[in-house]
Amino acid sequence: MSKKLTVDEKKRSSTESAPAAAKSAPRQVKPAAGVEAAKPAAGQSPDPAKPTVAQLTPVVPEPETPNLAVDGRKRGIIEGVTPELDGGRFAIKRTVGDMVTVEADIFTDGHDALSCLLQYRKAGESTWLETPMRVLVNDRWRGEFQTQELGRYEYTILAWVDAFKSWRHDLGRWVQAEDIAIALRVGEQLVSKAASRATGEDARWLTQRAGELTSSRDLEYRRQLGLDEHLANLMMRYADRTLALSYGKELAVIVDDERARFSTWYELFPRSCSSAPGQHGTFRDCEAWLPRIAAMGFDVLYFPPIHPVGRINRKGKNNTLTPSHEDVGSPWAIGSTEGGHKAILPALGTLDDFRRLVQKAKEHGIAIALDIALQCAPDHPYVQQHPDWFRWRPDGTVQYAENPPKKYQDIYPFNFETPDWPALWDEIKSIFTFWAEQGVRIFRVDNPHTKPFAMWEWLITEIKKTTPDAIFLAEAFTRPKVMHRLAKLGYTQSYTYYAWRNTKAELTEYLTELTQGPGREYFRPNFWPNTPDILTEALQFGGKPMFMTRLILAATMTANYGIYGPAYEMMEHVAIKHGSEEYLDSEKYQVRHRDFAMLDGPGSLHDFIALVNRIRKRNPALHTDPSLRFHPVDNEQLICYSKATANLANVILVVVNLDPNYTQSGWTLLDLAALGLDPNLPFQVDDLLTGAHYLWNGPRNYVELNPHRMPAHVFRIRSSLQTEQNFDTFNG
Repeated sequence: MSKKLTVDEKKRSSTESAPAAAKSAPRQVKPAAGVEAAKPAAGQSPDPAKPTVAQLTPVVPEPETPNLAVDGRKRGIIEGVTPELDGGRFAIKRTVGDMVTVEADIFTDGHDALSCLLQYRKAGESTWLETPMRVLVNDRWRGEFQTQELGRYEYTILAWVDAFKSWRHDLGRWVQAEDIAIALRVGEQLVSKAASRATGEDARWLTQRAGELTSSRDLEYRRQLGLDEHLANLMMRYADRTLALSYGKELAVIVDDERARFSTWYELFPRSCSSAPGQHGTFRDCEAWLPRIAAMGFDVLYFPPIHPVGRINRKGKNNTLTPSHEDVGSPWAIGSTEGGHKAILPALGTLDDFRRLVQKAKEHGIAIALDIALQCAPDHPYVQQHPDWFRWRPDGTVQYAENPPKKYQDIYPFNFETPDWPALWDEIKSIFTFWAEQGVRIFRVDNPHTKPFAMWEWLITEIKKTTPDAIFLAEAFTRPKVMHRLAKLGYTQSYTYYAWRNTKAELTEYLTELTQGPGREYFRPNFWPNTPDILTEALQFGGKPMFMTRLILAATMTANYGIYGPAYEMMEHVAIKHGSEEYLDSEKYQVRHRDFAMLDGPGSLHDFIALVNRIRKRNPALHTDPSLRFHPVDNEQLICYSKATANLANVILVVVNLDPNYTQSGWTLLDLAALGLDPNLPFQVDDLLTGAHYLWNGPRNYVELNPHRMPAHVFRIRSSLQTEQNFDTFNG
């Protein structure tokens, strides 16, 4: 739920300071890896009775100075390593099976040849795995390794001046017989030393080859023996690394479950799932929705908070302060006498019912995502049990959440500057642990940007130790640097500004930043055209074409996207008042009934959404983000972009009419190389939305889109023409 709390973010300091020490803390919160304990403040004596405060900001290193104790014979230089986040402070992100491509500037003085290895291992293992790096241009080197398991990996670089490689390079250049003969004698020494480092058959082979280099055989024959590829491979395997130089940093990569990279979310209020109008829904009612949601192509079902809703200051329909006895309140006002964050609203069912729903969803290929909102209703048990976890005003009341002129009287934010902060952190961690024990692996966290950065780094690291497949989605519609910091600290996915990016220029600039900028290594965008809090002006006034357009853009521009489901299917677009993004009769404050006959009827986008999701699932080009490329079109109301797999086996080209009212047309200017196309040959494009097929030639091709028929083309490109003998049946 997109709420801002009492402190005006614009007035906050940009510095990140550690919380004050607790006066009496029953538990010590461990700092994240690689951090130091804070020193006492000036003039303050250390108190051994108090726990040490975790200083979670990185230590600034002293400027580098020559160290004469270092072996000066190590002549290699390693710099400009990518990917490396903030000097190695944070980990990059990948999913299981992904390749990690590492590059670096590696060079030495003089003209000697270098050998470079990319070393990697699963965190906690003592032995490095190695793969050779290859030189690109201008002393730039590249290597890759593949992630095989969930969890944390480490990688670094090792380089050395390679005497054998230098010798081999020169051996092929000598012309005079006496120069070749002397070089072969040098080679014999190098190979003999390698034989002493080798074992078994390799040692015997190298010993024999060393002798052959200085035998009485023909000189050119012996030179070819020195240039042999098998010899080069063995010499690399048993290279002399005595003077090898390590990069000195062990960089990290977090490997997540595939859903971190590619997922399709459907948001649903369980209390609105009843088949009977006016009746509160249950988890058993939700089970009836699972086949339908799965058939539409969604693999994540996200629930707003499912906990008891507070009764003190409960909100009525449309966020009024005068609720009736029947009003159900906001699910984000968590906690009552019935329990708090580890309890379930009794009207929804029992904990056993929830576990059953999680299992049933799994059988349909759906993961249940829970909303974790770290705030309390006034009657939450925490308020009585831990009053120091909240801010108290001079009049003896607790400070409720505000975002002037908005007031959230039904919500108390935590005071994270409480002296009892270690206990508060531990309790928050236990909330995530509890729901993970019930089978939940995906957590959508409400307003994480209003909670301490240090807590998130610690908490996510701790949860990942026992639940490496956990996914955290940050619902933080805030300043860019704050959003990126949360992603660096461990958040798996992030909400974005997509809902408010409408023009061709805005979308092009924003998507280029997300997919090609430095954030591509750690910031995974999750596009939502709507949420229970966000009904944009575009959706309020753009009609059905706009709902279709915004869905296509979200579903094809990024690999992770979601919708506030029933409202989007029914194209609900009426705001509570002009200029507001709040829905009229918002489901945040009341039960809404939508039966399947309505949702699957002619006034719904059900079939269209299912088609788009089917296209996403069948085309792996849409499963990742970095390949996104924009192609010019000579009409500002048309946007054109493509995505492709690394081997160009699957290439998707999308053209969208951004004007919901009028037909727009124009000429493309395609980057044929990015699409894997021969500029001299025609190519076929299949429209996966309509089933139409077109024959195109070259980069310039005409497109025309009527938004009231279909506002977009989603083309799958075929690089070769088909004949009547081999034409594939269209299958989306």
